[in-house]
Amino acid sequence: MNAQNASLGNVTIAQLEEKRHPKDSAAVAAILYSNIAIDLNANGNSQKTTTKKVKIYKSEGYNLSNVLIYFAAGKLSYVNIVSAYTYNLVDGKIVKTKLKPENEFIEKTNSSYWIKKIAFPEVKEGSIIEYQFTEEGGFSSLYHWNIQENIPVNYSELKTTLPDAFEFKRNLKGFFPPKITSKIANTYHYIATETTYVFQNLPAMREEAFVNNMDNYRTGISLELERIAVPGQFYKTFSSDWTSVAKTIYDFDSFGVELNKSGYFEDDLKVVLEGKVKPDAKITSILEYVKSNVKWNQHNGYSCEKGVRKAYKEKTGNSADINLMLTAMLRAAKLTANPVLISTRSNGIAYFPNLNAFNYVIAAVETGDEMILLDATDPYSTPNVLPLRDLNWIGRLIRKDGTSESIDLAPKKFAADNIAVDYTIEAGGRINGKVRCQYTEHKAMNCRNSFENLKEDAYLDNLENKYDKIEISDYSRTNEKDVLLPAVESFSFTSTNLCEVIGDKIYVKPMLFFASTKNPFKQETREYPVDFGFPFLEKYNISIRIPEGYTLETVPLAGVLVMEEDLGVFRYNIAVNDNVLQLLVSHQINSSIISREQYGILKDYYKEMITKQTEKIVLKRI
Repeated sequence: MNAQNASLGNVTIAQLEEKRHPKDSAAVAAILYSNIAIDLNANGNSQKTTTKKVKIYKSEGYNLSNVLIYFAAGKLSYVNIVSAYTYNLVDGKIVKTKLKPENEFIEKTNSSYWIKKIAFPEVKEGSIIEYQFTEEGGFSSLYHWNIQENIPVNYSELKTTLPDAFEFKRNLKGFFPPKITSKIANTYHYIATETTYVFQNLPAMREEAFVNNMDNYRTGISLELERIAVPGQFYKTFSSDWTSVAKTIYDFDSFGVELNKSGYFEDDLKVVLEGKVKPDAKITSILEYVKSNVKWNQHNGYSCEKGVRKAYKEKTGNSADINLMLTAMLRAAKLTANPVLISTRSNGIAYFPNLNAFNYVIAAVETGDEMILLDATDPYSTPNVLPLRDLNWIGRLIRKDGTSESIDLAPKKFAADNIAVDYTIEAGGRINGKVRCQYTEHKAMNCRNSFENLKEDAYLDNLENKYDKIEISDYSRTNEKDVLLPAVESFSFTSTNLCEVIGDKIYVKPMLFFASTKNPFKQETREYPVDFGFPFLEKYNISIRIPEGYTLETVPLAGVLVMEEDLGVFRYNIAVNDNVLQLLVSHQINSSIISREQYGILKDYYKEMITKQTEKIVLKRI
């Protein structure tokens, strides 16, 4: 399909007869045609017209017939459905079904935005849905468009008509550049430029394991207003680099002004700091105090929602309320503390300087050469152990004088699993044993959040199922709430499913249920970087007691796998002492991000590691 097929109602029998996408037989649906037209007038008001034709190939694509249109709360009149039809082929003829009023719904989501929902009728395998709607707005509707989707896009066009008095910076992302053409627009009252961006044959975005946020790699366009220049009348520049963005945000009343407030906590802070002299002690005490006394309301933002004073009094607030309050307390304790603007994983990587690039703020303390990052929204965070949502490339630290610098958010320390297992194999194939797991850094944070989110019975049911349906008893936890110590859990277990008894031999994987059996990296090539979140180390110390009357016939060989470019290492050591087998295994990933170019190295490493972990020992009856 191309621009010639843009007119509404231009649906053919051939399109309806098509059973599968010609370039992607697995596709459940496809965008046959998409057009977004933006017309901005000299007053800064815009009209956006969206036209779309979607082909449904499989029932799994029916959800695409439910269209959501987001708009400013209370501005329903600003959204107008121009046309909406479902097309089907019935007895060789095209049947066109119009959207009825009862298939339109309004969801008053919150005070910021509402959603208009359209449910297309008579959708079947083979249907084509077609719709067009208009929206009125301002500069906010000009910010960003994702062109690539989770289904193939045959043809997509973005057309902007922008007065020359408004200068925009154009940012392109993704792997598929558009064809761009520009011309002077035909307007009567002002000079404008019409620019058309055409994309063709974009493949579907496929989910891959360990991806930070798929939208980071989705082909798209953003326009950032740089300046307004009306000759002889008006001239204003807007944020065009990271330094300007940071200073603009710092100057907001809901940011910098809130940082300067301290009277509401001064008396309480004196009690918190009593006897604390060293910076580390002050940092930890203040962080724990804020976490304990002000709960996160699950709202992100770098601007305060309630204001620090009200949040402190009501003991709840958004991320800015809490972490700007934390920064102010750290400063009051004579520490060099500053806020750090970040973009959470769900918000995507902040590629280009603009006010919407960030959606969150944390705190940083400089102590000599070390930068300590803090986030008081998570009850189990500790210095330099931030919630996973924060670990998204880089942030922007802003000092009191308005200067700023980029801050690497990637954790520097390994998050470790230290696991000790001691088990006995019985002659009939039953295994009885004990496990002790010790978790540090981000592994400890994740573990503690799992403890909190599930009741113990449900947690143990999940654990038993995860570990090949073993039976767990004598379960206990240590340091569950003491975040400065490793989190520890211990339990006894028994199972008859972990061994194979064949004749006079017993076969068993020595790592039991801790052995990795499935390679998460199966595809031949990788489209996106692998994101583990943080570097990690898994260590296993396993003691295996063989039953009386049996001897070891086969034992896996020791071995070491070292990934190129210092990406990671796997070590497997095994020793035999009388009737006890001692196994020491470690798996270490040194970088939280593995590039797509390094994917082949990682894939082969995991394949070999899994082969080694799943090798079996063989016991033979004497």
